[in-house]
Amino acid sequence: MTSATSAVQPSRAALLGSLIVIAWSGESPDGSGDVPFLMAYSLGDGAEGPEGAEAAARSLLDEIGMPAGSVVDQSQGGSFPVTLIVQGGQAVLTMPTLNAQCPVPPEWLAAAEARGTVQFMFATRSWPEGVPGVALSDEQLKAFAGDKDTISTAGHCVLPVRRLRG
Repeated sequence: MTSATSAVQPSRAALLGSLIVIAWSGESPDGSGDVPFLMAYSLGDGAEGPEGAEAAARSLLDEIGMPAGSVVDQSQGGSFPVTLIVQGGQAVLTMPTLNAQCPVPPEWLAAAEARGTVQFMFATRSWPEGVPGVALSDEQLKAFAGDKDTISTAGHCVLPVRRLRG
């Protein structure tokens, strides 16, 4: 006699765990003014820990056409399943099965308005120290977001800034 066994696979959200989005701006290397950045990352607290979160992030990025290590420019139009709406001091990021809202500082808003685009990075590496409600120093942010391993394993894209019409 044979018996079938079934296992319930954790959902992508359960694997990613807590997904955080943060915003900052910084001087462009070419001196053309501030650049607005958004970064999404997992705390690594999902059902299978940091390894499961990384695998889920890579799978999501592959699925949406923004594979780890890539740079996609959506500022010139075209169909892409990631959108950004900036309204009322908030950046609202929409991706398949994920929506995130992030308060943004005034200097970020000014840079986004001036440029009309935002540099978005979805890190596949977890950052358990980047907990919401705990202030991050510039050094901590640079140590994670500027780390060559974080940068080379993340999906990157340039998103046009959209606003609600009213």
